[in-house]
Amino acid sequence: MTEIASHYLQESVRLMRAQKSLADRAMAQLNEKELFVTLDSEANSVAVIVKHMAGNMKSRFTDFLTTDGEKPDRQRDTEFEIAPETMRSDLMTWWEDGWERVFASFQALTPADVMRTVQIRGEPHTVMQAINRQVAHYAYHTGQIVFLAKHLRSKDWKTLSIARGQSENFKKALPESYERGLAK
Repeated sequence: MTEIASHYLQESVRLMRAQKSLADRAMAQLNEKELFVTLDSEANSVAVIVKHMAGNMKSRFTDFLTTDGEKPDRQRDTEFEIAPETMRSDLMTWWEDGWERVFASFQALTPADVMRTVQIRGEPHTVMQAINRQVAHYAYHTGQIVFLAKHLRSKDWKTLSIARGQSENFKKALPESYERGLAK
């Protein structure tokens, strides 16, 4: 069980780092103004998504094992409001602080912690459930960030994965060991 729990934690960190990387690379393609664009009056800008994710990370991963993941001082509704003086540097500070909390919490976890119980909004979760909840949440919002960035950059978008129409070229460039693995 310890080996599975250890692998689970490593894979969870890998997934979190992958989500951060996708969002980082998408946001890097946006200029200052584009970070704050909304598609309609009900939509969130990249800036709002970043502020919300950072607030969620701060709440969920501060004292992860010992306090409820919904901290009493969290003002979730304000995460969806951006002050006019907010700049990219503010967003990036919130963003990096949030991710630092996530990765510091993971670093402190041991395989024995995976089945411990933590609380989120007074509801019990195993650590595994709480992590899965956050991986899904962050993947959801990362997808929104990528969608918005791709939409805003349009023809100037630089793909974050295999470019459209390039799948066959990608497969040809794979090492033989990958091809042998597919043949099993």
